[in-house]
Amino acid sequence: MTQGRTDCQLYAVVEAGEAALERLNAALSAAPIASVLIAAAAGGALQVPAARALVVAAQRHGAAALLADAPELARTLGADGVHLSPAEDPMPAYASARAVLGRQAIVGADAGLSRHHAMELAEAGADYIAFGAPAGLEDGDTARARRDELIAWWAEIFEAPCVAFDVGAPAEAEALAEAGADFVAVRLPVAGPPAAARDLVADVAAAVRAPAAAG
Repeated sequence: MTQGRTDCQLYAVVEAGEAALERLNAALSAAPIASVLIAAAAGGALQVPAARALVVAAQRHGAAALLADAPELARTLGADGVHLSPAEDPMPAYASARAVLGRQAIVGADAGLSRHHAMELAEAGADYIAFGAPAGLEDGDTARARRDELIAWWAEIFEAPCVAFDVGAPAEAEALAEAGADFVAVRLPVAGPPAAARDLVADVAAAVRAPAAAG
């Protein structure tokens, strides 16, 4: 049985670029966020001072602070764990992250659109499995439909939590939560005022927590 949208939690993705801390603080003030994924700005690498400030902000609000593909840095900064990006073979990265961080840390992994990778990662002990539909794919509609199908499949059969990535709008988040996603991942804007991040998170939170329609 799927968990339903009343159980769905928010997962925020923030790029560690200019004004990222202000945007993250605004988002954290809008609604409870369970986890914050801190990623490098496009074309760059995570820098210690910026990443540390974001980790501290997330943890101060009770959110798990995760770094993207950086287990060594996560250990150095006292982050709660890492999120691993899709890979042709995700198991070496998973094993390496687990060896660096130990069993107590969170090691979540994006299985892309692969059922095989998802089951393999869960069997190895990944703390959550993510499915996404990254921007830039040639057929985005098909990728989103495949992601939605995988979320519903996973929620129906498996115990490990699932995270829906690349959620673009509140209505999309609502549908994914209804399908059984344990978390919906909202990417915070990389430009504009912090209020834009706050409003986006507030709108998505309202969508996923709306009571299911009768019947």
